[in-house]
Amino acid sequence: MARLLVFGSCSGTEPEEGRNHVSFALEIGERIYWFDAGEGCSRTAHLMGVDLLKIRSVFITHTHMDHVGGLGNLLWNIRKLCWVRSAQPADSTIRVFIPVLATWNGLMEVLKNTEGNFKTDFAFDVQKPKDGVIFEDENLKVTALHNHHLPDADGEHVSFSYRMDFEGNALVFSGDVGGPDDLTPLIGNGVDWLLMETGHHKVKDVCDYAVAHNAKNLLFIHHGREILDNKPTVWEALAACPLQPMLAWDKMVLDIPAKKLM
Repeated sequence: MARLLVFGSCSGTEPEEGRNHVSFALEIGERIYWFDAGEGCSRTAHLMGVDLLKIRSVFITHTHMDHVGGLGNLLWNIRKLCWVRSAQPADSTIRVFIPVLATWNGLMEVLKNTEGNFKTDFAFDVQKPKDGVIFEDENLKVTALHNHHLPDADGEHVSFSYRMDFEGNALVFSGDVGGPDDLTPLIGNGVDWLLMETGHHKVKDVCDYAVAHNAKNLLFIHHGREILDNKPTVWEALAACPLQPMLAWDKMVLDIPAKKLM
Protein backbone atom coordinates (compact mmCIF):
# COMPACT_ATOMS: atom_id res chain seq x y z
CA MET A 1 0.00 0.00 0.00
CA ALA A 2 1.36 3.40 -1.02
CA ARG A 3 0.04 6.74 0.17
CA LEU A 4 -0.13 9.92 -1.89
CA LEU A 5 0.24 12.94 0.40
CA VAL A 6 -0.66 16.41 -0.89
CA PHE A 7 1.09 19.36 0.78
CA GLY A 8 0.15 22.04 -1.74
CA SER A 9 -2.52 22.07 -4.45
CA CYS A 10 -2.42 25.57 -5.93
CA SER A 11 -0.76 27.05 -9.02
CA GLY A 12 1.36 30.19 -8.95
CA THR A 13 -1.45 32.51 -7.95
CA GLU A 14 -1.44 35.17 -5.29
CA PRO A 15 -1.72 33.62 -1.79
CA GLU A 16 -4.92 31.60 -1.46
CA GLU A 17 -6.67 30.76 1.81
CA GLY A 18 -6.13 27.09 2.61
CA ARG A 19 -3.99 26.34 -0.46
CA ASN A 20 -0.20 26.42 -0.79
CA HIS A 21 1.69 26.07 -4.04
CA VAL A 22 2.11 22.60 -5.48
CA SER A 23 3.88 19.81 -3.61
CA PHE A 24 3.15 16.16 -2.86
CA ALA A 25 4.91 12.94 -1.93
CA LEU A 26 4.55 9.21 -2.30
CA GLU A 27 5.05 7.22 0.89
CA ILE A 28 6.01 3.65 -0.02
CA GLY A 29 7.22 1.26 2.63
CA GLU A 30 9.57 3.11 4.95
CA ARG A 31 10.59 5.79 2.46
CA ILE A 32 9.16 9.07 1.15
CA TYR A 33 9.60 10.37 -2.40
CA TRP A 34 8.95 14.09 -2.77
CA PHE A 35 7.68 15.90 -5.89
CA ASP A 36 7.92 19.69 -6.23
CA ALA A 37 8.28 21.92 -3.20
CA GLY A 38 5.92 24.88 -3.14
CA GLU A 39 5.64 27.28 -0.24
CA GLY A 40 5.09 25.78 3.20
CA CYS A 41 5.36 22.18 1.99
CA SER A 42 7.60 20.88 4.77
CA ARG A 43 5.61 22.60 7.50
CA THR A 44 2.38 21.11 6.17
CA ALA A 45 3.98 17.67 5.88
CA HIS A 46 5.39 17.77 9.41
CA LEU A 47 2.04 18.82 10.86
CA MET A 48 0.40 15.94 8.95
CA GLY A 49 2.70 13.57 10.80
CA VAL A 50 5.06 12.92 7.90
CA ASP A 51 8.59 12.00 9.03
CA LEU A 52 10.84 14.20 6.90
CA LEU A 53 13.85 12.08 7.84
CA LYS A 54 12.42 9.26 5.70
CA ILE A 55 12.82 11.28 2.48
CA ARG A 56 14.98 9.38 0.01
CA SER A 57 14.65 11.64 -3.01
CA VAL A 58 13.22 14.97 -4.20
CA PHE A 59 12.06 15.52 -7.79
CA ILE A 60 11.52 19.07 -9.08
CA THR A 61 9.65 19.56 -12.37
CA HIS A 62 10.97 23.08 -13.02
CA THR A 63 12.31 25.97 -11.01
CA HIS A 64 9.44 28.45 -11.02
CA MET A 65 8.78 29.78 -7.53
CA ASP A 66 5.47 27.95 -7.10
CA HIS A 67 7.40 24.69 -7.50
CA VAL A 68 10.57 25.46 -5.50
CA GLY A 69 9.55 28.21 -3.07
CA GLY A 70 9.56 25.77 -0.15
CA LEU A 71 12.62 23.75 -1.13
CA GLY A 72 15.12 25.66 1.00
CA ASN A 73 12.87 25.40 4.02
CA LEU A 74 12.37 21.66 3.41
CA LEU A 75 16.13 21.12 3.51
CA TRP A 76 16.47 23.35 6.56
CA ASN A 77 13.70 21.49 8.40
CA ILE A 78 15.33 18.13 7.69
CA ARG A 79 18.53 19.43 9.26
CA LYS A 80 16.63 20.98 12.18
CA LEU A 81 14.82 17.71 12.92
CA CYS A 82 18.14 15.86 12.92
CA TRP A 83 19.36 18.24 15.62
CA VAL A 84 16.14 18.27 17.66
CA ARG A 85 15.75 14.49 17.61
CA SER A 86 19.46 13.60 17.74
CA ALA A 87 18.82 11.52 14.64
CA GLN A 88 19.84 11.25 11.02
CA PRO A 89 17.86 10.69 7.81
CA ALA A 90 17.05 7.07 7.07
CA ASP A 91 19.51 7.27 4.16
CA SER A 92 22.90 8.94 4.46
CA THR A 93 22.35 10.67 1.11
CA ILE A 94 19.21 12.41 -0.19
CA ARG A 95 19.00 12.48 -3.97
CA VAL A 96 17.70 15.69 -5.55
CA PHE A 97 16.70 16.06 -9.20
CA ILE A 98 16.39 19.70 -10.26
CA PRO A 99 16.50 20.98 -13.85
CA VAL A 100 18.51 24.17 -13.15
CA LEU A 101 21.56 23.70 -10.95
CA ALA A 102 21.96 27.46 -10.51
CA THR A 103 18.75 27.41 -8.46
CA TRP A 104 20.16 24.70 -6.22
CA ASN A 105 23.43 26.59 -5.81
CA GLY A 106 21.53 29.73 -4.90
CA LEU A 107 19.55 27.87 -2.23
CA MET A 108 22.79 26.53 -0.79
CA GLU A 109 24.16 30.07 -0.54
CA VAL A 110 21.05 31.14 1.37
CA LEU A 111 21.20 28.14 3.70
CA LYS A 112 24.89 28.59 4.42
CA ASN A 113 24.07 31.99 5.88
CA THR A 114 21.82 30.38 8.51
CA GLU A 115 23.29 28.96 11.70
CA GLY A 116 26.16 26.50 11.48
CA ASN A 117 26.93 27.17 7.80
CA PHE A 118 24.26 24.53 7.08
CA LYS A 119 26.72 21.79 7.96
CA THR A 120 25.08 18.35 7.90
CA ASP A 121 26.13 14.79 8.71
CA PHE A 122 24.27 13.62 5.63
CA ALA A 123 24.85 14.40 1.96
CA PHE A 124 22.90 15.52 -1.09
CA ASP A 125 23.36 13.92 -4.49
CA VAL A 126 22.13 16.62 -6.89
CA GLN A 127 21.48 15.91 -10.57
CA LYS A 128 19.67 17.43 -13.50
CA PRO A 129 16.89 15.15 -14.79
CA LYS A 130 17.09 13.89 -18.34
CA ASP A 131 14.74 11.91 -20.53
CA GLY A 132 14.49 8.29 -19.42
CA VAL A 133 14.69 6.41 -16.14
CA ILE A 134 16.41 8.66 -13.61
CA PHE A 135 15.76 6.79 -10.37
CA GLU A 136 15.03 3.24 -9.31
CA ASP A 137 15.13 1.48 -5.95
CA GLU A 138 13.29 -1.39 -4.29
CA ASN A 139 10.06 0.68 -4.10
CA LEU A 140 9.86 3.03 -7.04
CA LYS A 141 11.01 3.70 -10.59
CA VAL A 142 10.86 7.28 -11.87
CA THR A 143 11.00 8.14 -15.57
CA ALA A 144 11.46 11.74 -16.69
CA LEU A 145 10.37 13.39 -19.92
CA HIS A 146 10.94 17.01 -20.89
CA ASN A 147 7.86 19.01 -21.80
CA HIS A 148 7.06 22.29 -23.53
CA HIS A 149 6.06 24.46 -20.60
CA LEU A 150 9.37 26.33 -20.93
CA PRO A 151 11.76 26.74 -23.85
CA ASP A 152 15.15 25.10 -23.60
CA ALA A 153 17.89 27.21 -22.02
CA ASP A 154 21.38 27.00 -23.51
CA GLY A 155 20.30 23.89 -25.37
CA GLU A 156 19.12 22.05 -22.24
CA HIS A 157 15.63 21.06 -21.11
CA VAL A 158 14.42 22.91 -18.02
CA SER A 159 10.88 21.56 -17.51
CA PHE A 160 9.97 17.91 -16.94
CA SER A 161 7.06 15.58 -16.27
CA TYR A 162 7.50 12.38 -14.28
CA ARG A 163 6.13 8.85 -14.40
CA MET A 164 6.22 6.73 -11.23
CA ASP A 165 5.97 2.93 -11.30
CA PHE A 166 5.43 1.27 -7.93
CA GLU A 167 3.74 -1.86 -6.60
CA GLY A 168 2.17 -2.58 -10.00
CA ASN A 169 0.78 0.96 -10.32
CA ALA A 170 1.73 3.63 -12.84
CA LEU A 171 1.26 7.33 -12.01
CA VAL A 172 2.11 10.30 -14.22
CA PHE A 173 2.59 13.79 -12.80
CA SER A 174 2.36 16.47 -15.44
CA GLY A 175 4.18 19.28 -13.68
CA ASP A 176 3.41 22.27 -15.89
CA VAL A 177 3.12 21.34 -19.55
CA GLY A 178 2.65 23.03 -22.88
CA GLY A 179 -0.36 20.79 -23.46
CA PRO A 180 -1.63 17.35 -22.43
CA ASP A 181 -0.02 15.79 -25.51
CA ASP A 182 3.37 16.39 -23.86
CA LEU A 183 2.50 13.44 -21.60
CA THR A 184 1.62 10.85 -24.24
CA PRO A 185 5.05 9.11 -24.32
CA LEU A 186 4.95 8.73 -20.53
CA ILE A 187 1.38 7.42 -20.46
CA GLY A 188 1.93 4.84 -23.19
CA ASN A 189 -0.99 2.42 -23.22
CA GLY A 190 -2.52 3.91 -20.09
CA VAL A 191 -1.86 4.72 -16.45
CA ASP A 192 -3.56 4.06 -13.15
CA TRP A 193 -3.31 7.70 -12.07
CA LEU A 194 -2.85 10.96 -13.93
CA LEU A 195 -2.01 13.97 -11.76
CA MET A 196 -2.65 16.92 -14.03
CA GLU A 197 -2.14 20.62 -13.60
CA THR A 198 -5.04 22.97 -14.27
CA GLY A 199 -3.07 26.19 -14.06
CA HIS A 200 -2.77 26.43 -17.85
CA HIS A 201 -5.41 24.12 -19.35
CA LYS A 202 -9.15 23.69 -19.50
CA VAL A 203 -10.63 20.97 -17.32
CA LYS A 204 -12.78 19.58 -20.13
CA ASP A 205 -9.79 19.30 -22.48
CA VAL A 206 -7.82 17.39 -19.85
CA CYS A 207 -10.78 15.10 -19.11
CA ASP A 208 -11.16 14.28 -22.79
CA TYR A 209 -7.43 13.60 -23.10
CA ALA A 210 -7.34 11.36 -20.01
CA VAL A 211 -10.26 9.25 -21.27
CA ALA A 212 -8.73 8.94 -24.74
CA HIS A 213 -5.38 7.81 -23.31
CA ASN A 214 -6.73 5.21 -20.89
CA ALA A 215 -6.08 6.89 -17.58
CA LYS A 216 -8.02 5.01 -14.89
CA ASN A 217 -8.02 7.81 -12.34
CA LEU A 218 -7.65 11.57 -12.80
CA LEU A 219 -6.57 13.89 -10.01
CA PHE A 220 -6.35 17.61 -10.71
CA ILE A 221 -3.60 19.51 -8.89
CA HIS A 222 -1.82 22.86 -9.31
CA HIS A 223 -5.20 24.54 -9.58
CA GLY A 224 -5.60 27.66 -11.68
CA ARG A 225 -8.26 30.32 -11.85
CA GLU A 226 -10.82 28.14 -13.64
CA ILE A 227 -11.11 25.92 -10.56
CA LEU A 228 -10.27 28.48 -7.90
CA ASP A 229 -12.97 30.84 -9.17
CA ASN A 230 -15.56 28.02 -9.17
CA LYS A 231 -16.55 28.56 -12.77
CA PRO A 232 -19.69 26.59 -13.71
CA THR A 233 -17.92 25.08 -16.72
CA VAL A 234 -15.60 23.23 -14.34
CA TRP A 235 -18.38 21.44 -12.53
CA GLU A 236 -20.13 20.62 -15.80
CA ALA A 237 -16.94 19.10 -17.19
CA LEU A 238 -16.25 17.12 -14.03
CA ALA A 239 -19.81 15.77 -13.91
CA ALA A 240 -19.66 14.73 -17.57
CA CYS A 241 -16.30 12.94 -17.31
CA PRO A 242 -16.65 9.15 -16.89
CA LEU A 243 -13.45 9.05 -14.81
CA GLN A 244 -15.13 11.03 -12.02
CA PRO A 245 -12.05 13.23 -11.51
CA MET A 246 -10.98 14.44 -8.10
CA LEU A 247 -9.66 17.87 -7.13
CA ALA A 248 -6.64 17.80 -4.84
CA TRP A 249 -6.62 19.84 -1.67
CA ASP A 250 -3.91 20.60 0.88
CA LYS A 251 -3.44 17.78 3.42
CA MET A 252 -5.22 15.31 1.15
CA VAL A 253 -4.20 11.66 1.66
CA LEU A 254 -4.95 8.98 -0.95
CA ASP A 255 -4.30 5.29 -0.36
CA ILE A 256 -3.12 3.47 -3.49
CA PRO A 257 -3.40 -0.31 -3.03
CA ALA A 258 -0.56 -2.43 -4.32
CA LYS A 259 -1.23 -4.57 -7.38
CA LYS A 260 2.06 -6.42 -6.97
CA LEU A 261 5.36 -5.86 -5.23
CA MET A 262 8.35 -4.63 -7.18
